[in-house]
Amino acid sequence: MKLSVIIPVYNEVASIEEIVRRVQATGRASEIVVVDDGSTDGTREVLARLDGQGNVRVLFHEKNRGKGAAIRTGLQAAQGDVLLIQDADLEYDPRDYPLLLRPIEEGIADVVYGSRFLGGPRRAVMFWHMVANKLLTMLTNILYDTILSDMETGYKVFRREVIQDMPLRANRFDFEPEFTAKVLKRHYRIFEVPISFNPRDYSQGKKIKLRDAFEAVWTLLKYRFVD
Repeated sequence: MKLSVIIPVYNEVASIEEIVRRVQATGRASEIVVVDDGSTDGTREVLARLDGQGNVRVLFHEKNRGKGAAIRTGLQAAQGDVLLIQDADLEYDPRDYPLLLRPIEEGIADVVYGSRFLGGPRRAVMFWHMVANKLLTMLTNILYDTILSDMETGYKVFRREVIQDMPLRANRFDFEPEFTAKVLKRHYRIFEVPISFNPRDYSQGKKIKLRDAFEAVWTLLKYRFVD
């Protein structure tokens, strides 16, 4: 089973080299596809040096288009049988890959979500951010008749076939609700597994904002009725 790890990145000069190192250290990734979304802080220069080292491939957006657009570029370029989305900010730990991959390897899941709310170790911070995540997940469960615990998780792993004919249009953080809505409407088998989580706060560079929560609500409602 060939695993492609897709890393969307924007202005993460302090962490990009380390996250690539951690992904490589797992020994699970056949390829690491890094998509720089128009960084201006020196990230691009670091990535130019990493490109072609081992299993690393780097793609560049000439201007900032958003996380969803970077993920879509990575999905189009990835060649693996299984695709895993990895944030570049060190909030998610690649040492969780064995847990994330196991349901797919065992043939009991098409899609796996790494849940931050199923009892894994996590840094205790950002209460209202957690509340927003839980409300968005509850709305997802109501609209799509499911029992997810963490729709907004950045750890999503899936077989290539899942997105083969799936139109994805999100350019920003609305990728998470769009992908979830379309997976659920197509009745793919989703498993959740507990992951560790070390969130950074806004003073440390966290990028998701309140407007993204409103966009997520609109996205969930929209794709309940259209494709």
